[in-house]
Amino acid sequence: MSWIAQNLWLIPVLPLLAAGISALLKRPSRSLAAGLAIGSMGASFLLSCAALVATLGKHGAAARQVHNFDWFALGDTVVRLGWVLDPLTAAMVVMITFVGSLIFIFSVGYMAHDENFTRFFCFLSLFAAAMLGLIIANNLLLLFMCWELVGLASYLLIGFWFHKPSAAAAAKKAFITTRIGDVFFFLGIVWLYSETGTLLFYDAGRGCLEQDALAKMVAHTTLGGLAASSAIGLLLFCGAIGKSGQLPLHVWLPDAMEGPTPVSALIHAATMVAAGVFLVARVYPLMEMQQAGVSEPIPLTAVTWIGALTAIFGALVAVSQTDIKRILAYSTVSQLGYMMMGLGIGGVAVGMFHLLTHAFFKALLFLGSGSIIHGCHEEQDIRRMGGLKKFMPVTFATYAIGMMALSGVPFFFSGFWSKDEILHAAWNYGPSKIPFLLGLAGAFLTAFYMTRQMCFVFAGKYRGHGADAHHGENPAQSHDPHESPSVMTWPLILLAACAVLLVIVGTPVWPWLPHYLEGREVHFSLAALFNSDVLLLLLTSIVVVAGGIGLSWWFYGLLPAEKPDEQDPLEQQFPEQFAWSRGKFFVDELYAATFVKWNARLGELCHDLDRRVLDLLVSIVGWAATGCAHVAKLFDEFVVNKLFDVGCGGVRRGAETASELQGGQIHQYLRNIGVALILFVFILAVGCNK
Repeated sequence: MSWIAQNLWLIPVLPLLAAGISALLKRPSRSLAAGLAIGSMGASFLLSCAALVATLGKHGAAARQVHNFDWFALGDTVVRLGWVLDPLTAAMVVMITFVGSLIFIFSVGYMAHDENFTRFFCFLSLFAAAMLGLIIANNLLLLFMCWELVGLASYLLIGFWFHKPSAAAAAKKAFITTRIGDVFFFLGIVWLYSETGTLLFYDAGRGCLEQDALAKMVAHTTLGGLAASSAIGLLLFCGAIGKSGQLPLHVWLPDAMEGPTPVSALIHAATMVAAGVFLVARVYPLMEMQQAGVSEPIPLTAVTWIGALTAIFGALVAVSQTDIKRILAYSTVSQLGYMMMGLGIGGVAVGMFHLLTHAFFKALLFLGSGSIIHGCHEEQDIRRMGGLKKFMPVTFATYAIGMMALSGVPFFFSGFWSKDEILHAAWNYGPSKIPFLLGLAGAFLTAFYMTRQMCFVFAGKYRGHGADAHHGENPAQSHDPHESPSVMTWPLILLAACAVLLVIVGTPVWPWLPHYLEGREVHFSLAALFNSDVLLLLLTSIVVVAGGIGLSWWFYGLLPAEKPDEQDPLEQQFPEQFAWSRGKFFVDELYAATFVKWNARLGELCHDLDRRVLDLLVSIVGWAATGCAHVAKLFDEFVVNKLFDVGCGGVRRGAETASELQGGQIHQYLRNIGVALILFVFILAVGCNK
């Protein structure tokens, strides 16, 4: 076993130590807090690169290195934890530490004027440590503990500006909504342990994801003939639904935009929302177990359909939003649906390939939106922007690269190839072509709403603060947008470069990254690009993306908006459909009218039950107890005490009589002895006569 595999725990522990030290720092220690956070992530990145190197050139089971140890013993039961180093772990920790480091650096500029700067970096480090611990875990219990720490850290970061009621509400909404999925996740953990007797993933053939345990679970049927493996897989997927914002538990994710923009980038790109997708990938051997009499594994069927529906839903909502971060938030919902669909129909490599590419260009877009908000004096409404290309050239160039990567513009952007891998798998999905059609529709809408956003933000003229004023007369009083400082633009440049350079390792010609994730050998093959299926899908994808971009440009680019209050051109053409999209299909309102209202009514019922019934019962019991106490008092005074007094008097009189025999007079003692002797002789005499 390599040194890095034995010491993989250092990767999450370094940010955790930075968080602990920062928690003890005083508020003015801004530079030290930022230095600890960035330095710890940089060191973790170097260790992650070493972990990646340790997995290169190895295939199959040989690419997996496991270190387990005893945590504690309870009687004869020993609880064991551990960590695992395999291609999935290595790729994820490299991505998280690299993207996280850039987000941390960006935060130095973005949060420069925040009075709670030190506390912010403490929370960022805690978040990163929890996510990295989740990735390296070889034990579902350890994974779950880190999973919950991610939830705690997200609550702290989403509600970081706690003085804003909307931020506090969003933090609570995220925490509570994800807990719904976590309840089912925990039930799945308990059930898995009861079936296998272990929560270690890999343990020299005895782990819960190894053949013996899987065979036992698939052979054990439960209610409705459902195999235990399928039931447990569905429960674990419920946790992923909550954490990765899938239907119907997606409602927390767009509201998470209330946190600072670096938090949005960290949550929506590299860490929290990726945790659910990673969980499905980690327990994939369990998910793909196929029970007898079923054509497709039930958990993967659920993953496929929920992912496909989420992909189209998020894209439909993003089409009409006006908050720059909310557009990206619903885009994240949609792309997470793509990842889930890729896992369900194509396997780990397909879904995780898109997760890794998405992390870079979505982090780029969120940080780019933060740069735009910063440059536009905290404005987030795209209708009050416009013409930013000339004011913010670096942000524009990098944002355009992120937009093209997300939209799947061929051929030089990583998002094109990772998205096409999913569409290719969907095309070959035997049970139905509907996921493929939903994926195509989602690709069209993604290109449409991202082009719409670019037109509103960068095209036309500036429509924001002071747009009608004479610019340039007094620079100190100018309301013109401005480019962000270099500490914010350099992370954008590096992420933009990655969004392009990842193409090198993901094309059909040299699919190094997908094959690496699967532990397979990779070969350079130019002929793979000219496969008929590949060419057909490439052509289809190009047409769909070009159609989305072209239609959006026709709506928004040819005649850019002149004023912020102009009606949206799409709304003019399709007012009813646009209203549904802008209203997010009223899912929040539906929940408010049903579950939230029912919960409130249940709370009122419980309150009434407590006040009118339980309080009365408690009062009756109190009155009864008081009455019993009075009866006991009377019994004590007039029965127990009287009898006790009589007994005490008898004892006292007996004692007084006995005391007379102890008068101290010798002649009296002799007289008593004489009388006793006479009685004794008399008794003997009577006894002898008989």
